[in-house]
Amino acid sequence: MALTNKQRAGWCAIAVTIVGGFEGLRQAAYLDPVGIPTICFGETKGVRLGQRATLDQCKAMLAASLQLANHAVDDCIRAPLPDYRRAALVSFAYNVGQPALCGSTLARKMNAGDVEGGCDELLRWTIAKGIRLPGLVKRRQAERNLCLVGAA
Repeated sequence: MALTNKQRAGWCAIAVTIVGGFEGLRQAAYLDPVGIPTICFGETKGVRLGQRATLDQCKAMLAASLQLANHAVDDCIRAPLPDYRRAALVSFAYNVGQPALCGSTLARKMNAGDVEGGCDELLRWTIAKGIRLPGLVKRRQAERNLCLVGAA
């Protein structure tokens, strides 16, 4: 679905706040709670321990990754998405990736018109490598709350 610049600005500002708030900014690579090398705002692709990034590099990575996550949402979800719901799903896709989003019950429910059921599915995605992470519990609750804004 083609978005206007105004629509893009709306969901993107919300998504930056969610992702930035939950991922945090770390300009030196570190191991995340499940041992994956991570840098900036939760970037993992191609990251090696010892790597550093400037604030501008981190912002550029975040912008590019949010656009990829938005494309994933467009590819997987055919239902109309108001800004808050799109931002919640972009944050989710940023965190779990396109294959997980596209193959999820969340996507199936959203595409069937079950917005509330789809949003509720976010709460199931709180485990990484077999470990329930408190940070993911909080993030998914925030994403769910955003997802439900304006739902009937």
